[in-house]
Order: sequence, then structure tokens, then C-alpha cells
Amino acid sequence: MPEWTWEYEGYDPDSERLRESLCTLGNGYFATRGAAPESRAGLVHYPGTYAAGCYDRRVSTVAGRSVENEDMVNLPNWLLLRFRLVSEDGAPGPWFAMDTCEVSGHWQSLHLRQGTLTRSFRYRGTDGRVLRVEQCRLVHMGDPHLAALRTVFTPEGWSGRIHVESGLDGHVINGNVHRYRALDRNHLTAFRTGEAEPGTVWLYCRTRTSDIGIGMAERAVVTGCRPTSFSRTGDGHEAAQHTELTLDDGRSATVDKCVALHTARDRAISDPLSAAVERASSAPDFDTLLRSHKAAWEELWRQADLSVPGEAGRVLRLHLFHVLQTLSPHTADLDVGVPARGLHGEAYRGHVFWDELFVLPHLNLHFPEVSRALLDYRHRRLPRAVAAAREAGRPGAKYPWQSGSDGRDETQTLHLNPHSGRWLPDRSGLQHHVGSAVAYNVWQYCQATGDTGYLHTRGAEMLLQIARFWAASAEHDPTSGRYRIRGVVGPDEYHDGYPGAVRPGIDDNAYTNVTAAWVITRALELIGTLPPRRRQELLEHGGPDAGELSLWEDVSRHLRVPFHQNVISQFEGYERLAELDWDGYREQYGDIRRLDRILEAEGDSVNRYQASKQADALMLGYLFSPAELSAVFARLGYELTDETWQRTVDYYLRRTSHGSTLSGLVHGWVLARARRADAWRYCREALEGDVADLQGGTTAEGIHLGAMAGTLDLVQRGLTGLETREDALWLDPVHLPELSEFGFTIRYRGHWGIGVRLRGERLTVSVPDSEESPVRVVLPDRSLTIDPGEARTLTLRRERPRAGPPRR
Repeated sequence: MPEWTWEYEGYDPDSERLRESLCTLGNGYFATRGAAPESRAGLVHYPGTYAAGCYDRRVSTVAGRSVENEDMVNLPNWLLLRFRLVSEDGAPGPWFAMDTCEVSGHWQSLHLRQGTLTRSFRYRGTDGRVLRVEQCRLVHMGDPHLAALRTVFTPEGWSGRIHVESGLDGHVINGNVHRYRALDRNHLTAFRTGEAEPGTVWLYCRTRTSDIGIGMAERAVVTGCRPTSFSRTGDGHEAAQHTELTLDDGRSATVDKCVALHTARDRAISDPLSAAVERASSAPDFDTLLRSHKAAWEELWRQADLSVPGEAGRVLRLHLFHVLQTLSPHTADLDVGVPARGLHGEAYRGHVFWDELFVLPHLNLHFPEVSRALLDYRHRRLPRAVAAAREAGRPGAKYPWQSGSDGRDETQTLHLNPHSGRWLPDRSGLQHHVGSAVAYNVWQYCQATGDTGYLHTRGAEMLLQIARFWAASAEHDPTSGRYRIRGVVGPDEYHDGYPGAVRPGIDDNAYTNVTAAWVITRALELIGTLPPRRRQELLEHGGPDAGELSLWEDVSRHLRVPFHQNVISQFEGYERLAELDWDGYREQYGDIRRLDRILEAEGDSVNRYQASKQADALMLGYLFSPAELSAVFARLGYELTDETWQRTVDYYLRRTSHGSTLSGLVHGWVLARARRADAWRYCREALEGDVADLQGGTTAEGIHLGAMAGTLDLVQRGLTGLETREDALWLDPVHLPELSEFGFTIRYRGHWGIGVRLRGERLTVSVPDSEESPVRVVLPDRSLTIDPGEARTLTLRRERPRAGPPRR
């Protein structure tokens, strides 16, 4: 299979939804799943279209309770194009459908370099006639409001007529995720359809609660033959154009449809319907659109250059493709966050979790303007986070575990266990560590870009309010002299309480406490570097006074981190939980990634066991370099030795079910940095998570954006040890034999196109001659300055393997 193409031969109904998700096309503004144009939503197909940030709220009755959910809305299906053969006496045959008609030679190809999805097949009608069909679609990367579909019909061994229907279909609901079937999934209302001019039809609707107007318009053009007839139909929810084509044997006829999409959230429009009609009517022809679309993609690939040979490189390129389709330069103009499942499906209802923690580090060094826009999404919702903290009786900002349109907490209060069929209380809203992720992203963005203006304004406002929340959340224990944070849920997610306890949450989650201490320390550091006038402005507008800063200093040095047996405890009391019969459960169930659901169906609870869904304490080794993590522990009064980290890694490796695609990524990263031979096993799992659908059907509901971006960052930062701090690029490469050769270019503090290449023991760093200033590079054993136009190749000195953070 070519390195820039993903190809699927034949038709497999069982894997169709997975392919539709992996073949999604998008441009950061909207995306459309790779469903066959003639298909409608059902058990096999799901042709979903989603606009970034377009949410709607509905109230449903579930398990006797009223439950309110906000969902990313499935918009009308613009893809609709179906056809049927017409007999000599004018009688139409059945509409073509993959599931009921005779098809041969079916090929589907996703072309990553140019951002198109092509399809070809031969259809044999009931009368034996064979029609070759070729299709090409795009969601335009240059003009974010346009999409197009070209369909070429060629009769083989016959001449006659076919009937083609092309339209905009509003008969849609949010039906991509089966376990949400008990919820109200109807989000669109107030449908209107019409014809703007011959060959152009339109559809308008709006969301039920958020009242977002949606306008779609389609222009269809036929070439290669003269249409016998042309008409328009509509039932209020669908605007369709019907064309009868007379075909000659061996000669192709083409139907091109160009579609425009606008919503009421767009800027510089009077109304979405008028904007869509005008844009569709004035859009160039398909060939011109394709050329400009390819050019836009070529520029994206240039800015996000990544070169990795072999199969791993192919998968990484696919991951980068889907990241760019969800978060493109167009995203910089939108008020949107990072949807955990991309714009590829409806899992997690399109909500924003902490996945930007895994996404922004890559974007910072390629598309920093996109990173800044994603941080602005959080800043605009800071007042809501402050209100949430106030409702919890604390100052500062409490960002929600799940966010959507306006920043209120969208975390569900019930979730369905498919194994038992029971709706259960959901306490994942206690994952307050999402605030630390926001602060971490602010800091990393500013370190990578040198954007002190942002750090001193919006960044400071977020960072200080998050630090304030953590300091206020810490309870002083006079017996130990330590501060404790109680009643939270860590990244593990399995443990939402102690066995038999009435009070939800667990105490002193190591990841939560360490990252809280890091946030407070960064906030103190920031205040110390602020210009006096800015510091005074913050104080006058409710910033921390001397007394509060004294508390912050104390908390940042005395937060409790529990240990047992020279291992970092995931939380207080983790080691007192029962051990699980891992081998027995694997033998009985095979796949135990969602161990929590298995145990609940047995009448048991995962809260009773030393079992983690995903990396929790080990996330610390993902976020922080060995030196930085060691320094954080030292500030807290703990010594983190190589032996302690080694034992911690081994301890949780044996007790993790990897029920999240992020788990393999984090474990692979941590083991690679620790120079462990088993790192590749987890890195490979992270690479294959969506391609092989390792979670067993979840990719069909949307790709896992955090894991995809994380694998890119595994190469960019994990294997190179790349850090951006102290006005330098810090590099500390590690050797992973399966990924021993790769290269990429980055943007760093105004420098465009700094090249980093690793091949075995040789590291090459280059600075283009177009740059105006040199770049300082720091390695573990030396530092150097590289001038514009210079490339330096260095032979790496491999130190002995180390398990974790060094003593400093």
C-alpha cells in the first residue's frame, strides 16, 4: 500500500463504520464521515457531518430520572447521491445499494497528501447491464465552507438511461453511538427547503435548544452527456435534484455537486442560508476546487513535516492527517476546544476533556496560532470555571471534566454499562486535574513560542485562578504538617471512591497533588516575573495578595504524595485494596480493557481492587522530563530516586488494564524514556489503537484524537527529549530500535523550519538560511549554537540505561 494512501479492497459490512470513521474528511470547520454517498443511516452505514462547536442541549428521561445532555449535532447529510438504471420502456429499476446489489471490484482509497477520498466499483443490474462508477470527494481545506463530490458513470457494453438523485438530506438524528439510544437524539427543527436557481437547491434548519441556524446549498452540474430530464423534489426535510441521463456505451458522464455550509455562529455573514446559497452558486468548478484544495493541503504538510520510514510512518501520517482535519489553521478563527473524538463521530457527545494535554504540545511547534485559539476557548470560559469553584465553596477556577459550548460542566451523571444493561452513577466530574492540564498547556505554549504577551495577560489569568483553586482545595493536616486534597478522581478513572464508602472520591491522588504543586509553583514564578504595573493590575482586580502568596508557597512545598514499599502510591490506601486475579479474568473474558464494566456486571466493584484503567501515577513521567519531575518532588520534600521510579513503573504495569487508547501511549513514552526494551509493545499499541480498532468498536464512533496526536508527539518530543525552555532547544534522545530513524521540522519562537533528524547514533539539527538569528541547542553533555544556513550532525553518547528521574 503506498505510503500516502490508505486503501480498502472489497466491501465488508462489519467494518463499514470503522472505515467511515477512518475515511472522514474535514478542514477544521466541519467534517464528514466516509460513508457511501448513496447510503442512509442504519445498522451498517452512518453518514455524519459535524461543524466544530455546533452543540445542542436536550433533556431525556433515563432510568426514571431527567438527564440533560449537550451533544455535538449531526448536521444534514450533504453527501446524498444515489442512482438506478432505467429500462428501455422507461421503468426505473431499484436504487443502487451496496448491501442489496451485485457489486464487483470495489475499491476505496483515502489520499492523505491531497485530502480526498476516492471510490470505484462495477454494478451489475438485475438485467445484467454493468455500470462502472468512480467517485471523488473533498472537504475543502482552502475554503472551509465548501465540499464537493464528483461521480463518473460509464456503461460497459450497453447504452441507455440512468436516474440520478442528488440532494441534501435532513432526515438525520444523533444515532452514531448505540448506547445513547435512550437519550433524545433529535436536535434539528424548523426545516425549510427550496430552489435558488436551476441546478441549485438549499436546505435550512436550526438546532432545537441552542437555536443555531444552519444553511446548506448544493449546485449540481452534469458533463459528458445531455440530461434527458431535470426536476426538483422536497418533503420539507430534504431538497433533491433528479436527473435522467442518456449514456452511450463506453462514454463517461459526470455529475459534480458542490455544497456550501454555513451556521449562524459564522462571522461576517447576514444569515447562514443566504451565505450558503451565494457561496455554492459562485464556487468554481470541481477541477478548480480540487487544485486549490490540493495546494492548501501541500502547505499544511510542509508546515507539519514528519518523516518516518516503514509502516509506523504510514500510521503516523494518517494520525497527522486526522489531527489536521480536526484542528487546522481555520480553527484559529473559531471558538472551539479539542473534541476528544475529533469531528469523526458522536462518542463522548463531542465534548472537550483533557485531550488538549496530548494535542497542544505538537501544535505548539507547528501551528502555534491554533494552540493559542484553543487556549482562548478555555479563557473565554474562565468566568464559568470561577463560578463552578464558587459553587463548590472555593475561590479560583474549577474547569469541568467535560466541556461543550459555554463551559458549564457537561459531565454526565449517569452512564450505561453495556455488559449489565444498568445505568450507574457517574462520578468522573471529580477529575479536577483537568485544571492542571489547562495550566500546563498555557505554560508549554508560552515556553515554545516565547509569547510573553499571552503569558502575562490571558495566560496569567487562567494560571493564577487554577493555582488559587488548588491552594484552597488543600487541607492542612496538623499531625503530619502536610496538605491533603481529598475527594477527587484521578486519571485512572476506575476508582471513584473507597470500597463501601458513602463519600465519593479518593484522597491524595499522586498525579493530582504533584500537578497541583507544579501549577502553584509556576504561578508563583510567573508573579515574580510580571512587570510591576501588570502585577499591580492583577492585585487590583482580585489577584493574590501577600497572605495568599504565602499560603501558595507553603502548599507548593508540603502537598502530600503517598508512598508504599518504595513505590509512589496512586492514592492514599491504594496498596490496601485487594489484588485481582488478572490471569483468571483474561482467561475468562479475553479482553478486559473495560474491567470496571465486567466487575459491575458480576455484582462487584473495581473500587475494591488494585486495578487501573490507564496510566495515572505514570502520567507524571509523561508530562515532565526526568530532571523536572525530580525537582518537583524535591520541592515537596521527597527524594525520587531511580529505584523508586523503576519500582513504580513495574508496579503499575502489572496492574493496568489499558482501557483507554491513551494508556498505551503514556506507557510507551515512559518506558522509552526509561530505556526499557518493552517500550515498543506499548508504542505499537498506541499506533494501532484506531487503525486496528483495538478498543473493539469504539473507533466507529469517532477516532481518538488525543492518542493520535500523542503518537506524533512521541516522535517529536518523547524520543528526542525535546524541551523548549530557557531560550534554547533541549534535546536528550533515547534509542528505540523500531523507531531509530525519523525527522521533522518545527517552528520555535519565530524560527520557521528548524530541522531535527535522528538516524541511529547520529542527530542532525539544521537552521534554514532564511532565519535571522542562531538557535541555541542543549544536549546532556554539551551545548552549541547553530547559525542560519548551518546543519550540525552530532554523534550521541549513549549513557547507561536509567529507569527514571535522575538525582539532582
